[in-house]
Amino acid sequence: MLFLCKQESVILFLMQKDYVIAVGGSIVCPDKINTDYLKNLRAFILAEIKEGKRFILVIGGGAPARQFQKAAAEVVDVPDEDKDWLGIHATRLNAHLLRTVFRDEANPTIFEARGKLTEFGDYPLVIGAGWRPGWSTDFVTVQIAVDFKISQAIILGKPEYVYDKDNQLYPDAKPFSKMSWEEYMKLVPDSWSPGIHAPVDPVAAKLARQEGLQVVVAGGKDLQNVKNILDGKDFKGTAIQ
Repeated sequence: MLFLCKQESVILFLMQKDYVIAVGGSIVCPDKINTDYLKNLRAFILAEIKEGKRFILVIGGGAPARQFQKAAAEVVDVPDEDKDWLGIHATRLNAHLLRTVFRDEANPTIFEARGKLTEFGDYPLVIGAGWRPGWSTDFVTVQIAVDFKISQAIILGKPEYVYDKDNQLYPDAKPFSKMSWEEYMKLVPDSWSPGIHAPVDPVAAKLARQEGLQVVVAGGKDLQNVKNILDGKDFKGTAIQ
């Protein structure tokens, strides 16, 4: 059964030209670097830039984050703060990869601390990474949207929707096309921990709810679907507000 988020749920964003998007590390680097995806992403973003759009892309840690965290844990008892730092540095390495791929279009400064960049400047593209322990790249994406006064944040990952339970474990999991933050918060843990699996992590969700921000959760591989989100058309995904 196909669920589509109807156009009216995103009609307010049709005139939007600036976007902040979290790109899941599991898409860019699920076990090794997915160069085919990077080629497709590059072509997609460049085409959208030609239409006058500007982007802040915040990249996750993917396999490198998990590998380093696992390796450290096999040697010593690793506190959550250190696990977070390993994940953060993995996001920064991925961010440098992405900035290199977009060398001519992207701001040469990696957005890896709040306030380090406050505007796009002369570049149509900014690449972001993790900021500090306790803050996932979901949170970074939401905080950037708030700081840059962008009314919608897009989180691209493996799942195409928010489900009422883990769709990897339960084939009968129900996808949501729209939901409120109150409904969403009932589905996720109350607090952040490294490696948590949630479409939008709890810290980011609380900030988005507080700021009245809409977050769209969608699969990251289907770039035509991502374009539908940007253009205010029907799309596969979940709009939370």
